[in-house]
Amino acid sequence: MYNNLRITGLASGIDTEEMIKGLMEAERVRLNKVEQDKQLLVWKREMYNSLNKDYANFILNSRKNFGLTTTTSTGAFVSRSYENLTWVKKATSSNETIATVSSTSKAMNGNYEMEVKQLAEGVKAVSGEKITVENGNNENLASQFELGNDAIIKFTIETKNGIKTFKFGNVEDADIKKSLNEISLNDVVKAINSAKVKDGEKEVSLGLKASYDANIDRFFLQTQDTGVEAKLKISADVYSDGKAFIDALNLNVNGTKYNIGDEKTGKSAVVNFDGAENIVMDSNQFTINGIDFNLKSIGTFTTTVETDVDAFYDKIKQFVNDYNELVEKTSKFLTDKRYRDYQPLTADQKKTMEKEDIELWEEKAKSGLLRSDDLLSRTMQNLRTWMYDEVKDVEGSFNRLFQIGIDTEKYSRGVTGGKLVIDEVKLKDAIRKDPNGVLELFFKEPEYGKDKLKGVTSYMSEKDLSGEQIRAKRQQSGIVTRLYDSLISGMQDIIEKSGTGEDSNIYRNVKSNMLIEFVTKHGSISTIDKDVLELEKRIDDLNDYLIRKENSYYSQFAAMEKAISRMNQQSMWLMQQFSSK
Repeated sequence: MYNNLRITGLASGIDTEEMIKGLMEAERVRLNKVEQDKQLLVWKREMYNSLNKDYANFILNSRKNFGLTTTTSTGAFVSRSYENLTWVKKATSSNETIATVSSTSKAMNGNYEMEVKQLAEGVKAVSGEKITVENGNNENLASQFELGNDAIIKFTIETKNGIKTFKFGNVEDADIKKSLNEISLNDVVKAINSAKVKDGEKEVSLGLKASYDANIDRFFLQTQDTGVEAKLKISADVYSDGKAFIDALNLNVNGTKYNIGDEKTGKSAVVNFDGAENIVMDSNQFTINGIDFNLKSIGTFTTTVETDVDAFYDKIKQFVNDYNELVEKTSKFLTDKRYRDYQPLTADQKKTMEKEDIELWEEKAKSGLLRSDDLLSRTMQNLRTWMYDEVKDVEGSFNRLFQIGIDTEKYSRGVTGGKLVIDEVKLKDAIRKDPNGVLELFFKEPEYGKDKLKGVTSYMSEKDLSGEQIRAKRQQSGIVTRLYDSLISGMQDIIEKSGTGEDSNIYRNVKSNMLIEFVTKHGSISTIDKDVLELEKRIDDLNDYLIRKENSYYSQFAAMEKAISRMNQQSMWLMQQFSSK
């Protein structure tokens, strides 16, 4: 136990505190060395984690930039095939009052004639005239429709999605359990819009959109679906308050008065496309032959599809720039000079220095910690190897990057190796000549049922594959696909070395099962984590030792002080004895 209530040097006159402080500084050398070793490991772990997040963000951002993934309303990532990319081809409509168009990479270049013969429609029921009774108000149903406060409004609506019974009034099973003088038509609107029905074991929306415009005193109701399968049927018991309420809404469908119990259906779109006649679609938004159509009115127009060379080129240029930035970051870690004379500062050293000086010192101390690092070197070597290797079994015109005008930077002093350079003229010519061939070169997916990949799936980690299977998979993959695979493999090695840092979800977004092996085989504890824990244990042991050692020194000096004090007392006694004679 440490004792900080000490009074020393009274008998001897020796500055015991300074002597022990000097002795302890010599003893603390070992502790300082272990603490410095721990700090170096912590810095190294931070560098690994920082770079690994750069790798993850490169994959996520480039996927998003290419349109290979989209984000749902819940924030989940959904993968898309490169055949559905929308920036490869450019589609234009000769008459956008009839239809607007866009295209995916599947669309063939050319001109396509389209005749819109009929638009898709849902079922719309609207109030043909004002619905509030004379001298009534729309603040509550009782006043608006001359219904008793204790009346019960009950009716059923059937759509394509199912059947829902609504009930409003002061009864137990009501959708809104209040008297009608406390319920407004807007409350009914909200209940209809939020209504759910059973679809097997799950709940789905009833599929209706209701609204009430108080300014014109009209009620609107329509199905969200269009096409002949869209359906609307409203039912209520004869002579009931529910029937009285529905009748009071004065609903018309397609200009004809709606009678309770009638089933009304929508219409499908009917089009002729480039010689294919009477094509029936349930919606006005649909895709034919890779062209996306959004119909607006009846008529004839021409769609022109052509390769968007500039947009295509810009996507590849952005990818190459981001890749080069990643190469430069990694190369800096691998080549930074190591200043071995600059070790991490101790707490006592920091007390004697200015903040700016500490930052400059630590910048030197951190420099070169990953110089020539095996993990990073191997990852970058894999990237370079698979970046330039031939893509097997392509159907297009290209199987190597240099064929489309992308090559490695020529070596010169001070240049970071491994960067890519683009010959703009050659790349744009390749895009014009065979856009699908360029896409395949970049994004081709391996065929997992063939040869050495039989039984392999896209979800399997490369750590579960043999070396031969990994080679076969990458040889059949496009440049971007194999680049992602190589990065993910390197990222997993780095995670085993340094952990995931503060945000593990970023790696799961890259690949959902990316951390399974780290969690199951390593218990989420990295190699560096284990080393840091071991050093922390040694630090604790050394601190205990130093406390005991310091207490021992104080005990020894205290004993010396006592001995000197006794000697002084004896000397004084002897002197008194001699002086008395």
